[in-house]
Amino acid sequence: METIIFHPETDKNAIAEAAAILRRGGLLGIPTETVYGLGADGLNEDAVRRIFEAKGRPQDNPLILHVPDAGWLERCCVDIPDTAYALAERFWPGPLTIVLKSKDIVPNIVRAGGDTVALRCPDHPMTQAMLKKAHLPFAAPSANPSGEKSPVTAQEVLGYFDGKIAAVVDGGKCGLGKESTIIDMSAAPYKILRRGALPEEEIAAALAESLKVVGITGGTGCGKTTALRELEKLGALIIDCDALYHDMLKTNAQMLGDIERSFPGTVTDGVLDRKALGATVFSNEAALVELNAITHHYIGLEVSKKLREWAMSGGKIAAIDAIALLESGLGEKCCAVVGIVAEKTTRIERIMKRDGISYEYAMMRVNAQYPNEYFEQKCEYVLHNDGSEDKFRKECKNLFKEVLKNG
Repeated sequence: METIIFHPETDKNAIAEAAAILRRGGLLGIPTETVYGLGADGLNEDAVRRIFEAKGRPQDNPLILHVPDAGWLERCCVDIPDTAYALAERFWPGPLTIVLKSKDIVPNIVRAGGDTVALRCPDHPMTQAMLKKAHLPFAAPSANPSGEKSPVTAQEVLGYFDGKIAAVVDGGKCGLGKESTIIDMSAAPYKILRRGALPEEEIAAALAESLKVVGITGGTGCGKTTALRELEKLGALIIDCDALYHDMLKTNAQMLGDIERSFPGTVTDGVLDRKALGATVFSNEAALVELNAITHHYIGLEVSKKLREWAMSGGKIAAIDAIALLESGLGEKCCAVVGIVAEKTTRIERIMKRDGISYEYAMMRVNAQYPNEYFEQKCEYVLHNDGSEDKFRKECKNLFKEVLKNG
């Protein structure tokens, strides 16, 4: 068999002829943005078997189906989470392979006997053109014998398979030279099965952006904890920024180092002297602004990390609890910000009972925080909590359902 080399840049019929080979069940070296693939009609069991034979690939190693667009997710897969569509919209065409539960249309040999199938949409104009011309998905592992280096040029493919496959489409040198990243989204938690050209951090960040995040803010004694419990019942991850900050004072050496550099003498042997820091910043507005900039930065990084981890676990809803939610920039991560307010006398009574403190100290704490008018002006939604706890819980539940539905 003579292996043909197609040059689509100079031959206007090359794409159609290459697509015809695939429809007839032939094997074809195809260019992608990662490496060259050894392609066949992914719905033709006999054609796919030839891939395994040509590569010497074990048949218990499943193949990736290359598709022209995200519309093929529904053609080939079932039980598709919204997050899979979100990743496809963000990264396709591109070096991301998504594993999902398979429909029976996908041959058993492609799935290696399993119940999942791997799909990716390659970012190469010639392969995209062939996919659209052939009207079928391509099964296309890297075009090398198993165990050999993946090829990044048509000549390298010929070096492996000259006389053994029908043709190679010369699409130039592959830009990335590294295989796609594979994520299994067939069940939660999601798993990275192969690290590749697309960094795992970018995938997790994109998933985090698809979360529905509700911001909860308000002064002490307003009822934020009660509101957060209602969100937790709806499946939300609760991120308590105050608790996060206190943990970071013990564990985040980088944040403590920045505090010590800005305010010398406040950190000794990795331990923050809160009294010394307070004496420095609370009588100096500029110093307080500088301290807030440091702490807000590191809290923001930790919140982002927790959101990424939650998204990779398959979580869909999260809540960020922070008094300084709006000032810190954390509100920008939220689909809605809900302010919880209550009358001053009600708040004082609550925190006296909760914390066992005097009226004078409770009043001092309340007076040191923003008034209700601040939250009423700044927040998209406001809940007033001056009545019974049952009434407040029902109001929270109804509002959160509305917010999550619209968010």
